[in-house]
Amino acid sequence: MYAITGITGKVGGALAEELLAAGRPVRAVVRDAAKGAAWAARGCEVAVAGMEDAAALTAAFSAAEAVFILPPSEFDPEPGYPEARRVIDAVVAALVAAGPAKVLCLSTIGADAPHDNLLTQRTLMEQALSALPMPVTFLRPAWFIDNAAGDVASARDEGVIRSFLTPPDKRFPMVAAQDVGLTGASLIQQNWTGKRAVELEGPRRVSPNDLAQSFAEALGRPVRVEIVPRDSWEALFRSQGAEHPMPRIRMLDGFNEGWIEFRDRGHSPLKGNTSLAAVVEALVAAARNGEAA
Repeated sequence: MYAITGITGKVGGALAEELLAAGRPVRAVVRDAAKGAAWAARGCEVAVAGMEDAAALTAAFSAAEAVFILPPSEFDPEPGYPEARRVIDAVVAALVAAGPAKVLCLSTIGADAPHDNLLTQRTLMEQALSALPMPVTFLRPAWFIDNAAGDVASARDEGVIRSFLTPPDKRFPMVAAQDVGLTGASLIQQNWTGKRAVELEGPRRVSPNDLAQSFAEALGRPVRVEIVPRDSWEALFRSQGAEHPMPRIRMLDGFNEGWIEFRDRGHSPLKGNTSLAAVVEALVAAARNGEAA
């Protein structure tokens, strides 16, 4: 049995789809039972558990050959990351109690970064799971291309994407969520010993200019990059409701300054197959379908 958290998202969903296609038994771990109905219809077991509920997670992970941990993302964390620590404590307690044969945890590029930033939440998760007795793989994907969903409206309506990544011609490690799920499905079916970190990025690195060009091609109109000035970030994020914007600011600094990067700057990470153009086309199509609905 493969117990999959985050199954209702792009990564967990793609991972579970691949496992089902391979004939593997899947247990969908969901926070809301209603969201498990579609997976139950496909023959999955369904377990209801919040990621901070150690008892419910223990039940969800019981008798599992493997468990996939997809930690929730907190984009405005309080100092010290108490939200992440509550999840970590519950996940560790559940894994110790349930004792699956192996664990795959979705981590991130930058989990080994030298400075505190938003991704430190994954550093803490890696540190905690590294003390577990069973084999653990940490999958460290690059920046998700799918984050560009937030650029569709401005690209379509204004011919502009506003980028926090700079300079606009610098290519950053990025990857499609679909490729993260497919890679995760492959990794979780492997047998290994100890702890390992596996890095993953897309077939080629992506600059803000590349992203704008892909939007231009998908939309059939010119699209340019507008860099959001660094000195405006804090006020902007606070205007959007953030109370603790500094971790997010430091994460962006890390990408721009180069201290959030893969260990050998992209020479050895696994490479996904999904192109930038394919992701952007899908995002634009999804926006059009949403408007039609």
